[in-house]
Amino acid sequence: MEKQVIIRLPSTTGRVQSHTIPQVNQAIDAQTQSKVFHLAEMGPQAITQRLQELDQEWDTERVLEVTSSTFVLLGLLLGSGRDKKWLALSAVVGGFLLSHALDGWCPPLPVIRRFGIRTSQEIEKERLALRALRGDLGKTFSPQEAWALVTSAS
Repeated sequence: MEKQVIIRLPSTTGRVQSHTIPQVNQAIDAQTQSKVFHLAEMGPQAITQRLQELDQEWDTERVLEVTSSTFVLLGLLLGSGRDKKWLALSAVVGGFLLSHALDGWCPPLPVIRRFGIRTSQEIEKERLALRALRGDLGKTFSPQEAWALVTSAS
């Protein structure tokens, strides 16, 4: 009988957080909660402005895609014009990007997370809490209720 090889990849959601040290995840979460509570005090106009800002926020995927593609292009440019050894940069960065796509981890990820760059799910968590505060979900939630709503969903 032939033995089957099963490769299990992590789900798309939560894979970055699972590869981030708990203290960094907690700091990002605490900072988001603090923003939500502060905006609740500032009122609906501030919440609407923050929701517009969230539309522009770069998540971990976008940051990794931009930095990786920049280094791949740099390696190709330097490798074709100066020294072929620079082509290794493109290969290494391509490997990092593949690792991140499959597993959710790559060497630059811990640095990006320490800078407070959030995943799209973490950004959406803040967005949902703010919408609950503003009354977009059918009723107006208190800051504590809005935060409980988003933390129970994750």
